[in-house]
Formats: sequence, structure tokens, C-alpha cells
Amino acid sequence: MDLLSLFSLQGTLFAMILIGAWLKKRGVIDEDGKRCLTDLCIQIVIPCNTFKSCLIQFDMGIFQSCALLLLASVLMELGCLVLNRLLFRGYPPQRRRILQYCTLVPMSSFLGNPIAEGIYGQVGVLYAAVFLIPLRIATWSAGTSYFVADAHMDRKKVLKNVATHPCLVAVYLGLFVLVAQIPLPSLVTETVRYIGSCNAALTMFIVGTILADVEPTSLLDRHTASFCLLRLILLPAAALGLGLLLGLEPVPLGIAVLMIGMPAGSTAAIFAAQYHSDAPFATRCVIVSTLASMLTLPVWCWLVG
Repeated sequence: MDLLSLFSLQGTLFAMILIGAWLKKRGVIDEDGKRCLTDLCIQIVIPCNTFKSCLIQFDMGIFQSCALLLLASVLMELGCLVLNRLLFRGYPPQRRRILQYCTLVPMSSFLGNPIAEGIYGQVGVLYAAVFLIPLRIATWSAGTSYFVADAHMDRKKVLKNVATHPCLVAVYLGLFVLVAQIPLPSLVTETVRYIGSCNAALTMFIVGTILADVEPTSLLDRHTASFCLLRLILLPAAALGLGLLLGLEPVPLGIAVLMIGMPAGSTAAIFAAQYHSDAPFATRCVIVSTLASMLTLPVWCWLVG
């Protein structure tokens, strides 16, 4: 994809974010509506978009790239866990747990598929889905542990929730269909394709509803700026170095860098409010990193070709 097409994609996504913000400001989407859209996206639309990406011709090279990409993702998540133990010791507890969560959990679950599909097509969505497996596991295990004391966590329940998460189930089923090359009836494939095609607009609307809740004058401070430096520049640079070290092909390498270079996960604001942390600070981290990523993601796309 050339830079002009990339900026066009970014502009399209940003326009949809603004529409989502406008819908929230006008009251068309309220808080209940935002939760419904989020659930719809996670439970149905993203899984269909992921499964749709597997409806391609199987290639052993794709399978090998998926294995290396999965290894890179595991190593990056482990690296983020180590960083979280070292970087945020001097922060107040309510902000520390937010920064730890946002470092571990980018917004790849929402933004990842539209970006991957727009740049690399269906194979990009497949690679993104594989790369996000460790991230989803980390989100619902280590990520939640930052807000909930370990003593109160039902680890068996967490493991079950992770293993049966709709987005992961879509990966399991999709990879099985891809490897086995099982012919599916057009009723199934077309239904999945139509639902999956809603992914970009729906996810951008959700990001826009988050943007609408923040006053522009209170967005940027020293902590959010330093976090954006880590989230949008240092971590994707580390992913680029790791990918080159592992010998990733250009497309999976680009996916690894872009998925790690996404802004802070929007669930940070939800968890912060639910568990009485600094919810306004969490929202600022999400919004500022989302806006800044509109500048950094094209740069990373250009660097990885």
C-alpha cells in the first residue's frame, strides 16, 4: 500500500471516529448503547471478521509465518509484563495499575482488524488474529489482575473465559477450516462475510463514543505524554527489532509492529471506573494515544513497507 492510500485509510477511519463522537454528543448513542455496541462487536462482529479472514487458500508458508508470529507475540507480552514491574514503581497505585494495563493491552482488538485488512487484505486479518491470541489471554488474566487482587481471582474461571472467548473461538475454527480446506455452504460464508464487513465502521464508532466523553483542554499531561512515547514508539520499535531477529516475512513483520503500536485499550477506562481507579486518567490515556496513533501508525506502516 502506498502512502497516499494509507493516509486515505487513516482519514476514513478517523472520519468514522468523528461520526461516532457526533452520535454520542447528539444522544443517539448513550452509555447503554455504547455497551451494547461494544458487546456486539466483541461477541459477533470481530469473530466473524476473523473467521472471514481464514476463508482463503491454504499455504504452508502462511502456517509457518503464523507460528513465528505467535512466538513474537508471546515474547512481546512477556516483555511488557517485565516492563510493568520496573517502570511504574513511583506512580500512585491508582495510576500505576492503569499504566500497567495500558502497556500490556493495546487497542488491537478494535483497531487491529480494520488496519490489518486495509493494508494487507484478508491475510493481514488472519495474521492479526493469530498475533492477538497471547494478547487476549494477557488481557483477561494478567490485565485484570492489575485491578483485582490476586487473592480474589478465580483462576479456573479466568482460564475458561479466555479459552471460550468468542474472538479466540473464531481463531480456532478459522484455522481448522483453513488447514483442512473444508468447503462451507455459501449460506455460511456469505453470512460471515456480511457481518464481518461491519467491523471497521462499528469499531470506529465505539472509539468515537469514547472520544466524545473527554474535554480537549484536559487531555495532555506529563504522564499521558510519556505513556504515548512508550506505547506508540518504543514498544513497536522493540517489536520491529524482535521480528527482524526472528526472521519474519514482511507482512507478518508489519502486523507485529502495527498491532503493538496501537493506542491504549479502551477497556482500561471501563476497568478503571468499575474498580475505583483514576477513570479520567485512564480515559485520557486512551484518547491521547488514539489521536497520536493517527500520526505514528502511518510512519510505522511506511517503515515496515
